[in-house]
Amino acid sequence: MPTVLIVEDAPFIREMIKDILESHDYTVVGEASNGLEAIEKYESLRPDVVLMDILMPGMDGLSAITKIKEIDQKAKIIVVSALVKETLRKEALRAGATDFVAKPFQVEKLLDAVKAVAPV
Repeated sequence: MPTVLIVEDAPFIREMIKDILESHDYTVVGEASNGLEAIEKYESLRPDVVLMDILMPGMDGLSAITKIKEIDQKAKIIVVSALVKETLRKEALRAGATDFVAKPFQVEKLLDAVKAVAPV
């Protein structure tokens, strides 16, 4: 089963995403609540996919994406954010994100984005 790291500062959203993924044959190997934790967990866990929020305390998601891509150019990172400005979406993709899913998201949209980079 493909492995996923969820990076989101809101515990209830992390739990919701985890439930969705695990009910569709994905294994959530780690969770982080900010960009610094995301980098540390990515280095140790090397998940198939990272789901990354943008606005978080400490290091934000865009900075974390850049750092993770420095560690592993092939990292698959999907941004899941309520910030849906086109400029931010483009900035996330430039930083190395693979895709962008807007919150609140439809379950199928999230699953389609994850399946595109890590099919079950």
